[in-house]
Amino acid sequence: MIRGRVIGKIWSSRRVDSMPGGALLEVETNDGGHLVAFDPLGCNTGEAVLITQGSVAAAYFTGRTAPIDALIIGSIDEEIPKKTRK
Repeated sequence: MIRGRVIGKIWSSRRVDSMPGGALLEVETNDGGHLVAFDPLGCNTGEAVLITQGSVAAAYFTGRTAPIDALIIGSIDEEIPKKTRK
């Protein structure tokens, strides 16, 4: 798995027919890299996420072959720093 943070949305008005409906998000990985991941969860910019890649990502879509190589599989719950807790 890859850990990263959503830095923006990718807008695409044209897609191949086998592409599922949903959002494509740009994610900055913890090692400083960038990738585009399909988001079935509805994540927002700034959110910490977990991503899987390859055949595991594509296999998420049962009953169809989807051209997905990176899939957001979790949103990381982050603890609020003690200084800002109310």
